[in-house]
Amino acid sequence: MAVRMPRTVHNQGPGGFAGLLTEAARRSGVAGYPGAGTQRWPAVHALDAAVLFRLVLESAPAGTTWHAVADEGDAVRDIATVIGRRLGLPVAQVRQETFGPFGPIFAMDQPASSRHTRDVLGWRPTRPSLLADLENIEA
Repeated sequence: MAVRMPRTVHNQGPGGFAGLLTEAARRSGVAGYPGAGTQRWPAVHALDAAVLFRLVLESAPAGTTWHAVADEGDAVRDIATVIGRRLGLPVAQVRQETFGPFGPIFAMDQPASSRHTRDVLGWRPTRPSLLADLENIEA
């Protein structure tokens, strides 16, 4: 069995690619986002992902694949807005090169769904969403 994780797995603040955006904001003094900021990122709280791993181990058929997606796609601009507010920094569009080799990834629209995972395994994420969890970032 395989569990496909989104690029942002979070717990008590930044994690995954959202953590990289937070660190870039701290370094540059701007909570930036590439392009229009409408590109979507899926995310999952680490503890919800742990529940899914348990469900997969207990009941999923061999050879199956499951998506650990709680938030199907938060806009990168919305992520940057929370980061900027928490760090007391301005929020602005920046060139994707600002993020080095991760720039092209940050600029991609990446929505994902866990509908099949939820329907078949009964997985129901209950932990805070990415945007709510980013409120734990400390300046």
